[in-house]
Amino acid sequence: MRFNLKAYRQQEGVTALTLDAVDDISARRQAESQGYTVLSVSTSVTLSALPWGRREKFAAPLFCQQLLALLEAGLGLVEAIDLLCRKAKQPEVREVLTILVKRMGEGVTFSKALDGMAARFPPLFIATVRASERTGDLPEALRRYLDYERKVNVLRDKVVAASVYPVVLIAIGSLVVLFLLGYIVPRFSKVYEDMKQDQLPFLSRLLMSWGQAVSGHLLLIALGFFLTVGLVVWFMRRPSTRAAIEQRLWRISAVGEYLKTYQLARFTRTVSMLLKGGIPLLTALRMADDLLRQPALREGLAQATQAIGEGRAVSECFSEYGLATDIGVRLLVVGERSGELGMAMERIATFYDDEVARAVEWFSRLFEPILMLVIGSMIGGIVILMYLPIFELASAVQ
Repeated sequence: MRFNLKAYRQQEGVTALTLDAVDDISARRQAESQGYTVLSVSTSVTLSALPWGRREKFAAPLFCQQLLALLEAGLGLVEAIDLLCRKAKQPEVREVLTILVKRMGEGVTFSKALDGMAARFPPLFIATVRASERTGDLPEALRRYLDYERKVNVLRDKVVAASVYPVVLIAIGSLVVLFLLGYIVPRFSKVYEDMKQDQLPFLSRLLMSWGQAVSGHLLLIALGFFLTVGLVVWFMRRPSTRAAIEQRLWRISAVGEYLKTYQLARFTRTVSMLLKGGIPLLTALRMADDLLRQPALREGLAQATQAIGEGRAVSECFSEYGLATDIGVRLLVVGERSGELGMAMERIATFYDDEVARAVEWFSRLFEPILMLVIGSMIGGIVILMYLPIFELASAVQ
């Protein structure tokens, strides 16, 4: 990432610098190492920062998996990260790992080194590493984090997989309709050139008119189609667009209930992993609050956290402030009695995931045939309207 800095050095006075760094802290340190006093730091917009630009992301789960493999092979922590740094092919990955090795070589703990690059490592990963430093079992913490990532992404992958087929079907259906109107219909209409317009059925005349219009502006319409698709993809990638769509979906009672269940599943699974890693309950609740994007849930969590801090039972607070379903509350009661609250939240998250997965599967099984029926009806209707005058002529001859 590129940063613009306003810095001061006695020989030069106030000057502007442009530096490549992982984050603003690294950019500031680079400038200070050159003898500058940094006055301000701002992000420089490059092509890679634009929505259509090429982005190189640091994959924390992949780093975690590779680090775990090297630690289990008997390498030390600094040695393992240094090896990953030397084997890294992407410049950004190499830069991140280089900074990690440098900071740890200065005597900083692994979690402290990760704290300096919070933009690259999820807070949950940093908290897991920090908790493992108390027990001295980093490999177990990394395994627990990888298991968490796998379980959290299972449901998201199911939703993505269920949406791929409808999207492809809509795209192909739209292209087929565009091909029929722009190429087939105009050429087929020449068959009826000798017929009077009033002899053609109204819908067939309308179809021929559309076909002529599309044929005359086919390039413009095709360009508009692909431009529209690109704009839709661009808008859907914007966080503000997704947030607006999600807010509207929340207002639909049936859909909103499953969105709430999905968010509660991620929230309870995250709290469960933090509890298993030795994080105190109140700290775990505060760390996981970002997973609840609905304002009502976030407000409920804030009130529940305060009530739990005052000594009230977790199950009672979660039930009162809408952070668990009836079954979830019962599992929390069992977890409180047995002292296995983390395991109880893991079971709750699994139950929530299964419930949402069943809803996604049911919706996809219902939506896909309906979508095929609609697209098939459009294509079949165009073909029938093309041949309808011939059918009427044949019936008139008989």
